[in-house]
Amino acid sequence: MTGPGFAIFDTAIGGCGVVWGDRGIRGVQLPMGSEHGTRVRIRQSHGELTEAPPPAEVQNAIAGMVELLSGKPNDLSEVVLDLDGVPPFNRGVYDIARSIPPGKTLTYGDIARRLGGVALSRDVGQALGRNPCPIVVPCHRVLAAGGKPGGFSGNGGVVTKLRMLAIEGALVNHTPNLFD
Repeated sequence: MTGPGFAIFDTAIGGCGVVWGDRGIRGVQLPMGSEHGTRVRIRQSHGELTEAPPPAEVQNAIAGMVELLSGKPNDLSEVVLDLDGVPPFNRGVYDIARSIPPGKTLTYGDIARRLGGVALSRDVGQALGRNPCPIVVPCHRVLAAGGKPGGFSGNGGVVTKLRMLAIEGALVNHTPNLFD
């Protein structure tokens, strides 16, 4: 990898962004409604970075994300992430989320049980809400109890989550009501 930078790329859900550093991808930004909005959000989250052509490793990651969001089952497991500064618990949550194949889901409780007990479900949800690399760390594949969509901190909220899951062919128990 080369020094820090970012790039914007088109996907089936809109213009996404990717931020990289010397040791891997440091962030993925879901679409913010416009490329300008995505750029602003990247700079708010990562500081004044230079927009640049991505190095080969990042270009491969972008190609994988584009494939996944066009319906091809790419698990993105080869993408190298730089999660320095991310708490160990969150990294554990992200490792489990990365093991969920495209088109499949786990619940917050499933992940919590793997990390020590269902009482950690809220902590799992908070870790996923702080996920710096959505798509590569597929937090959209983690559902609430009963297969309900649960929350999603990306722009567009649960609608974006459901769209990403539909592209992957995942089944979600979504009965819209006032409490979703």
